[in-house]
Amino acid sequence: MRKGFLEIDGSIGEGGGQVLRTALTLSVLTGRPVEIRNIRAGRPNPGLQPQHLTAVHAAAAICQAELEGAALGSQTLRFIPRSQPRSGEYVFDVTEVAGRGSAGAVGLVFQTLFLPLALVPGESLVVLRGGTHVPWAPSVDYLQEVFLPTVARMGLDAEIDLVAWGFYPIGGGEARVRIRGRPGPLTPLTLTERGSARKVRGRTVVSNLPAHIPQRMADRARNLLVRAGLKADLQPLVTRGAGPGAGIFLVVEYEHIRAGFSAYGRKGVPAEQVAEEACRELLAHHESGAPVDPHLADQLLLPMALAAGTSRFVTSAITGHLLTNLTVIQAFLPVQVRVDGEVGQPGVVVLTGG
Repeated sequence: MRKGFLEIDGSIGEGGGQVLRTALTLSVLTGRPVEIRNIRAGRPNPGLQPQHLTAVHAAAAICQAELEGAALGSQTLRFIPRSQPRSGEYVFDVTEVAGRGSAGAVGLVFQTLFLPLALVPGESLVVLRGGTHVPWAPSVDYLQEVFLPTVARMGLDAEIDLVAWGFYPIGGGEARVRIRGRPGPLTPLTLTERGSARKVRGRTVVSNLPAHIPQRMADRARNLLVRAGLKADLQPLVTRGAGPGAGIFLVVEYEHIRAGFSAYGRKGVPAEQVAEEACRELLAHHESGAPVDPHLADQLLLPMALAAGTSRFVTSAITGHLLTNLTVIQAFLPVQVRVDGEVGQPGVVVLTGG
């Protein structure tokens, strides 16, 4: 192995793609070469899949990195940055990497690129093509409505626009991200109180499917939320895309923060059941009294690690994903971390970066 490589075991914790993405982001930001072994060892289809390989190529493009092992199915990757990250205009397409239609999540590619481009001077325009709304990844709606407004408090300035919807398994969607970069460090963040709930808003969407489906999702979700004492403003939408798809996207607005939840249609699953899945997650979070939803908790760790001072938040559920992410961050950065709480239960995270 070349001198200076930081070795990361991709099988740690959940053994999923988050290990890879966090390692790539921090390698770009620190300039530290990294070797990642056992990539996605904990998944049924281990190794680099199209969305992961797209993230690898994207990270390499912004810092002129040298790559070894960057191929579909590879379980070992060496990533050697050759320059500081550079702002500019970029296009990354999961379909091109896959060699076919793919709903590889553009939200996960965004996660890899966002901080490196946000922490260098200059404006960047990034076009991302693939799956915009797919399971197990932040949707464009979530990034727009929850993640970016929250990290704006830390000094990060970006917006993401949905150009075309891309559902699993075909993808074919497109998002455009504009990032106005600035030198760090970031401002610490405290999210320990959420205030009262103002309302739930969102949309139910289908692509290439009958119009009664989003209406049924909206009606069922509205009934459940109103029964729980929450005001609900839900908009049914019918759109066209590369393939069929359906989903519901809910944002609950509290006085001091937003939380987001979604669910996707599958063959043979009634529209009402899809709505119930999203509402079940939302109501579990709401009843916990915590401000930060489990998805946002995981995504806030990297910005907090790059802030000058101590950040803290209360989340409705500590997840294995969160703990895995922290392990990778601590391999790169001398942060101090305290996690109070058990996996699956509400908890407090305190992180001192700088």
